[in-house]
Amino acid sequence: MSTPAESFDAFLLDLDGVLFRGSEPIDGAAAAVSRLRAMGRSVVFVTNNAARTPVDVAAHLGSVGIQAAPEEVETSALTTADVLAGRGVVSAFVVGERGLRDALRQMGIQVVEDQPEVVVVGWDRAVDYARLRDAAVAVQRGASLVASNPDTSYPAPDGTRWPGAGAILAAIEATCEVRAEVIGKPHAPIFHAALRRAGGGRPLVVGDRLDTDIAGAADLGWASMLVLTGISSREDAEVAAMRPTYIAEDLSALFEDA
Repeated sequence: MSTPAESFDAFLLDLDGVLFRGSEPIDGAAAAVSRLRAMGRSVVFVTNNAARTPVDVAAHLGSVGIQAAPEEVETSALTTADVLAGRGVVSAFVVGERGLRDALRQMGIQVVEDQPEVVVVGWDRAVDYARLRDAAVAVQRGASLVASNPDTSYPAPDGTRWPGAGAILAAIEATCEVRAEVIGKPHAPIFHAALRRAGGGRPLVVGDRLDTDIAGAADLGWASMLVLTGISSREDAEVAAMRPTYIAEDLSALFEDA
């Protein structure tokens, strides 16, 4: 019987709850990534967190002992900007941090305060009532509503959950009585973009959330591994409509017989 590390070519790794929690590394994660690289496997870091740029993500990974290049990072901000630019969108009102704003600008989309074509919502640790109000008003005046990701919570270093982009988005959706188009996980564009970064091959999606990582892989017919170091539990997985291929305590299971 082969191990998951031997059975797949491209490893699409989620970050928060898989490799680290906040500024704290998860035990064994750095060693697992190094071991995959030593085996000649492609590794891409895939995150729904739209707040950081790829350079920021690579630097943060370095701070927890994982070597990474910005070119190995796919964020929901990058995918969102790519999708919107492909549709010819030229202006957006943004509820989100630098990673989302920079990604949009790099694709030629202006970040504006008035009369946007699109309201784009991501994780924003400085969001306030005025920002939510202005976003809601823009949508009611005709702007479409797009979200970088639907994560309702963010795994904090102490094991608690903090409000995520989905929680911020919910306030705008409730106000306007509309549903946003979501670009990041569990939807296909970010997974396809990550696999392209990996150079193709047979992918294994590794994550800590059933509703984004595992559901997205299942929709594509791709294999997945749920690690129990973040949001979803073994009990959650056992009753989920879309179950992972593997359930593991942590990334060390990549090197154990399936």
